[in-house]
Amino acid sequence: MGIVFKQTFNNTIVTFFGFGIGAINTLFLYTNFLTKEYYGLVTVILATAALLMPVLTFGAQNTLVKFYSSYKDSKDVNSFLSLMLYLPLILIIPLGIFSYFANDLIGNFIAEKNEEVKDYVWYIFFIGLAMSYFEIFYSWVKVHMKSVFGNFMKEVFGRLCIAILLVLVYYNIITVDFFLKALVGVYVLRMVIMKIYAFTLEMPSFSFKLPNNYVSIVKYSALIILGGSAAVILLEIDKFMLNQYVEIENVAFYGVSVFIATVITVPSRAMHQITHPLTAKLLNNKDKPELRKLYKKSSLTLFIISGIIFLLIMLNLQELYKLMPVAYRGGVLVVFLIGLTKVLDSILGNSNSILFNSDYYRAILVMGVLLAILVVFLNYILIPAYNLEGAAWATFIAIASFNFAKIMYVYAKFKMHPFSIDTFKVLLILCVLGGLFYFINFNFHPIVNIVLKSILISIVYVLVLYKLRVSEDVYSIVSSYLKKKK
Repeated sequence: MGIVFKQTFNNTIVTFFGFGIGAINTLFLYTNFLTKEYYGLVTVILATAALLMPVLTFGAQNTLVKFYSSYKDSKDVNSFLSLMLYLPLILIIPLGIFSYFANDLIGNFIAEKNEEVKDYVWYIFFIGLAMSYFEIFYSWVKVHMKSVFGNFMKEVFGRLCIAILLVLVYYNIITVDFFLKALVGVYVLRMVIMKIYAFTLEMPSFSFKLPNNYVSIVKYSALIILGGSAAVILLEIDKFMLNQYVEIENVAFYGVSVFIATVITVPSRAMHQITHPLTAKLLNNKDKPELRKLYKKSSLTLFIISGIIFLLIMLNLQELYKLMPVAYRGGVLVVFLIGLTKVLDSILGNSNSILFNSDYYRAILVMGVLLAILVVFLNYILIPAYNLEGAAWATFIAIASFNFAKIMYVYAKFKMHPFSIDTFKVLLILCVLGGLFYFINFNFHPIVNIVLKSILISIVYVLVLYKLRVSEDVYSIVSSYLKKKK
């Protein structure tokens, strides 16, 4: 089993565990332990902080991955790592000062439709700040190919803490106001723990000496702000703009639907923890054959996994809704559209890593900014007309366009694409399974129905993949399992 598949497998287990806790939080604890208004408020705070995060990092998390493997001398490494810690302060300090003096102005802007958001400007800033340095320390860990603990902190730790806090709210041990303050504390604590772990792997000798290529580093970081911001805008702007146009409880309803669909990203999030630094290393070494191989393999593996997760979600969605409060049901189209964007993201494989770590990153940043403008425009047009479904359509159109542009650009510059005949085999298998199992239902409790149907679909899917030998990784895993059983 290769390093990519092995680390992806470990990270997938951790990420699925985190999303399991997140599912309990999102679908049951938030929906039953907080009012719709407060749940919507939490969604807006976290979405806005996520939008702020790429700006506060000054692109350092991506810069660290791109340039780290190019340094051979320990003094150069120390200068570089020190710069990665100081660089974000270029924007953090002025933005902090601006937030202090313009608190009311910012509050009035984000609370145009929902007045209750106005008092939480500093919550947003400090969560965004904690997210920023967490991502920097996470990249610090990833360049050492040690991504599992960081993945645990990112996917599990915060959600577990929030679950505990929600239970404390339910039993009236803490108030909702204290819960919101503790939410900030959770993100700060997560960042501090990540920092400690990163420094155990490589403790920098703090230096104010700039690396020799600091001009290239700062220029790259400044441009990556645009790329990172564009990527986050594509993911989070819908929730932020919904807060500007609809009642805040609708943001909670939309957030639940988006979370259900976001489960599809678990494999890609896990795989990218290892493929991102590996891609940077291959590009630095100019190893194009291995890069091509990684590109196709990552795309096929992610499509195989994300495709079946999408299918399982859509075929079990009505049963899942039966387990939730009535107010949160009915977002089938939102789940379908957002889920489809996540599958399209997965098919790209390590495209993002190739583009952001290559010499062509400027062009993709421009495309990202243009598409970020597009998604804002689409939300502006579609949300007032179609509410939650309008936000989902805006996200789908923008991300599908962006993904098509990235595939074409990689092909134009590197003469390679992520597709193979096996990609179309997987697509055909998924379509056939979807059509077949759409008409198969059981008359048991919803949880029993979901488990039975999911097991049956998964077994058929894996066996067909194995028989057709679509993926060597899947074939080797199943073969190994069958040999052990024999």
